[in-house]
Amino acid sequence: MNNNIYVAKLGKTVGLKGHLKLHIDSDFPEQFKKNAIFISNRKVTLKVVEYNAGRDIVLFENYENIDLAKKLINQELFASPEQTRESCNLKENEFFWFDLIGCTVFENDLKLGLVKDIHRYPISDYLEIQTDESLVTKNLPETFLLPHIFDTYITSVNIQDKEIKVKDAYSILENS
Repeated sequence: MNNNIYVAKLGKTVGLKGHLKLHIDSDFPEQFKKNAIFISNRKVTLKVVEYNAGRDIVLFENYENIDLAKKLINQELFASPEQTRESCNLKENEFFWFDLIGCTVFENDLKLGLVKDIHRYPISDYLEIQTDESLVTKNLPETFLLPHIFDTYITSVNIQDKEIKVKDAYSILENS
């Protein structure tokens, strides 16, 4: 479960055939398709039989009646990173959060730190950066937030080398 990605929560049953309300917490609703497999937070493997995107309701194999489906209410669904890569299509300059976490952030040749987490805010996503120890010893903050905005702050992302090149981030760190 440790490196799986949270993608949705199951809500109440809908109708008598075992359909459940699906509360998606993912940028990729296309992954909820027939035969897709998810793991619940209770370690239950669930295979999609039917998904209605317009109504956000889902039906799982072996849970095709209301009494069985009720056992799944409020469970969280997780997908593996491999499955996520396979079923989700990224556009240019889009990356999976799990690929960005752990990347080293550089401004020119200065190592600013490591991406520790990502936060979603209404205007933009923000990279939470654990400041490099060499900068913390100069009394700079231990962590800072950098808007994940291409061209403005992010100049390039190299997932293979786990590196993110940025600009104007050092001044954000100084003012954090």
